[in-house]
Amino acid sequence: MVHRDLPDDGLPAEFGFIARIFRPLAGHGALDLRDDAAVFTPPSGRQLVMAADAMVEGVHFLPDDPADTVGRKLLRCNLSDLAAMDATPLGYLLTVSMPPARDEAWFTGFAAGLAHDQQEYGLALLGGDTTSTTGPLVLSLTIVGHVAPGMALRRSTARVGDGLWVTGTIGDGAMGLLARCGKVSDADGYLADRYQLPRPRLGLDLRGIASAGMDISDGLLQDVGHMARESGVRAIIHAGQVPLSPAVRALGPQWLPTCLGGGDDYELLLAVPPAHEARLVAHARQCGIQVSRIGQVVAGTGVRVLDASGADMALARRGWSHVGGGA
Repeated sequence: MVHRDLPDDGLPAEFGFIARIFRPLAGHGALDLRDDAAVFTPPSGRQLVMAADAMVEGVHFLPDDPADTVGRKLLRCNLSDLAAMDATPLGYLLTVSMPPARDEAWFTGFAAGLAHDQQEYGLALLGGDTTSTTGPLVLSLTIVGHVAPGMALRRSTARVGDGLWVTGTIGDGAMGLLARCGKVSDADGYLADRYQLPRPRLGLDLRGIASAGMDISDGLLQDVGHMARESGVRAIIHAGQVPLSPAVRALGPQWLPTCLGGGDDYELLLAVPPAHEARLVAHARQCGIQVSRIGQVVAGTGVRVLDASGADMALARRGWSHVGGGA
């Protein structure tokens, strides 16, 4: 580990920083962040589910985003991956690459955001690493969860005849980024909040309901394409059925393509057999989560997007690529 000098509280600089900022977040198995690795026993009879996501300053969050919301977004993006696989959170590992511009006060706020969401979602820090960098701030989190054996939802198991469903509303993240950049109106801050603080859809028990699932992070159409490709099927999306928030609708219909292709939604995309759709709706209502049917799975390959008249929509952008930007 490498770290620049900080007040050390009698400890080497890096370890003093860890003790002050991150030790209060440590949970069972973390060994108080004093050893080389965490040691814990997963719940009996459950399979572990793990995922990792990184956020880079200027790419995944803005330099002036509040530190606490950056911490919460980092954790919530990873929790969304667990929700997509119908898994329960257990803990997480955190890696921080710190530039000179970010001082300890910033990380105090960052840790406060993590502490808030640890309490809300029932998990704790297990360990990680800190290092210094001359580049932008880079944050990486590895989430650990558990699921009943053989019951993790996959994106590769959608079946011909399934309906395609999404949770929540689509496009708030993309429009929230535009709002944060002053490109669209957001008088009450709703869209900016949706960009800064995703809502991971934990709590839905999708066993016996959904055939396949994944989270929507790179844009609805791109992620539908991932599911179609991995499942060996074709997806039909009815653009008029894609749920938009009142805040997005108020901006006008010209923003629909941005909503379909923009990232940062962190909602769930589900393939659900028609016989199970009523159960999905009833269960989601009990959980207080909106669900909407936006299309269907058919034989073939690729993704078709149809407008209100049933004609194919021509879309220049279908999502975000982590290599090369837009897709």
